[in-house]
Amino acid sequence: MQILRAANYKVMPWKNGLGSTTEIAIFPANAKLDDFDWRVSMAQVTSDGPFSSFPGIDRTLLVIDGAGIDLNVHGSASVRIDRSTIHSFPGDQQTSATLIDGSITDLNVMSRRGIVSQHVRRINVMKRQDFIVSAQAFLFVEHGTATVRSASTVDSLSAHDALLVEQGSAPVAIESDATAHVVIIEFGR
Repeated sequence: MQILRAANYKVMPWKNGLGSTTEIAIFPANAKLDDFDWRVSMAQVTSDGPFSSFPGIDRTLLVIDGAGIDLNVHGSASVRIDRSTIHSFPGDQQTSATLIDGSITDLNVMSRRGIVSQHVRRINVMKRQDFIVSAQAFLFVEHGTATVRSASTVDSLSAHDALLVEQGSAPVAIESDATAHVVIIEFGR
């Protein structure tokens, strides 16, 4: 189990140079944008425009702050992504977005097609929830604070902090006194 703190994330330019992204985690740890198995990042989107192309990559996008975007992926109908939507699409298709009402912050999950699969979901943690990790898992706190517990660790996560849990790890519990909004990402092989 590895705690990832928002204050330590790496900010870097978008692949297309039109903005910046905050890299939360990448696997393997020394990978670059052209050879990762999976990557989780967060971006502030302040204007309409094209997405970077990522050949061979499957993407999942969530809006974590702001009204949302209309996503246009070549060959597909436009999709509105707001705070209640999780949308997956191929990263190698021409893609652009139009802001609905002002800037947004998104969470972007990417995995290499044919190597790693991804399953992304949101939960509201109001009490204690236990997780048995059957794949490599990533937990991201969208809003609120949560306490995570394993056999050997108890730690607090604030908004935008994350937890990386390796496959086969001991069960992990997440709890919150108030409602914490958490994104759970499972990466399979």
